[in-house]
Amino acid sequence: MRISETDYKRCWDSNDELIAIAFLDRAPAGVPHVKAPLPASCSYWKLASEGEVFYTTADDHLNCKIGAHTHGVVLSPEEAAELRSTIGQMIGLNYLGPEEVPQIPQRTEPFQVAVYSPFAQSPCEPQIVLIRGNARQFMLVAEAAIGAGIGSNGSMARPTCAFLPGTLQTGCASPSFACIGNRVYTDMDNDELYYAIPGLRVAELVAALEKIVAANQALESFHQARCAGA
Repeated sequence: MRISETDYKRCWDSNDELIAIAFLDRAPAGVPHVKAPLPASCSYWKLASEGEVFYTTADDHLNCKIGAHTHGVVLSPEEAAELRSTIGQMIGLNYLGPEEVPQIPQRTEPFQVAVYSPFAQSPCEPQIVLIRGNARQFMLVAEAAIGAGIGSNGSMARPTCAFLPGTLQTGCASPSFACIGNRVYTDMDNDELYYAIPGLRVAELVAALEKIVAANQALESFHQARCAGA
């Protein structure tokens, strides 16, 4: 079931584009290849949020070996060595612990193409709907996800790109606080974070979100009245 961006956005106050992402064997007819490779896989999220519809190939993700790894890009021996070097640097900086590395989600299917677009212009069924918003908005989304039976038990920390395969693997809506690299590449404000929703469960979440928004509005009035009378 496809749901429109208008149906989704009327449930909460957000001016940001909803981003649709799909990993496919081939690009849909008429969808152009991205004009130029960007610095990181998450850079394409920002491009799609600006209204672009495009696809990427494995080569477009090689500027960031971490993103290439989490997205399932097959690396050459030289590229794999660069990935190990980057991870080693992160461990040396105490950014990652060695025990964390094997736990980072990764797509197991070889990368062919990824299609990015604003949700309203998605040329195919999205596998992931990515939202960028603030904590109050995601309070509502998290509550709705629980109500829809797709709530996550935790948030994905770093690297941010790994929460895309993590969402696909668990089938749950997943929050991410974003990592420092992602915040640089996507120009995120300090008070913004992400939520990823499995594409096939968006309609269920929207139905739950309508109820949660109405409930929160009633509860907010209740709590405000209690404060005023205290």
